[in-house]
Amino acid sequence: MRRSSRDIDVTRSEKRQLAVASATLGPWRPAAAVGALGGGVSLALHAIGGDFGLGMVVSALSVALMLFFLVGGAGAVLGTSAKADRRIRRWARAHPWQVAVVPAGLLFVSDFVMRQILSSEGFFGSLWDGLWRGAIVAAVVGSVGAVAASRRS
Repeated sequence: MRRSSRDIDVTRSEKRQLAVASATLGPWRPAAAVGALGGGVSLALHAIGGDFGLGMVVSALSVALMLFFLVGGAGAVLGTSAKADRRIRRWARAHPWQVAVVPAGLLFVSDFVMRQILSSEGFFGSLWDGLWRGAIVAAVVGSVGAVAASRRS
């Protein structure tokens, strides 16, 4: 009887390592370009609206970070990188929600730290902003991976 990639017994530590390894397979250079473009558009829209100040920079950086992790994470769960190990790509496609936690967590941390350093926003306000943005990234990346996996079956 052949065992699928979901049947293999791995420890929690190994699952975390596989999720991080899978997340590194994303198209991070294109993701950086999309993030920079989105952040630039956000900055321009704030400038056109006359909303000058550090708040507009923080908002634009937050948009850039979110787009960066969305595109990179979605590419990681789709597993389209030709340079990657097939086994890691296969694991990422079979476990999209576990892979989605990595970019979501990284977005949460980076957005929280950026807001604490650059804005006058309070601790809990920064925490809340980082949490809901991370939840959106996890939901989108996980859903993209789940839909792609169901289409392959």
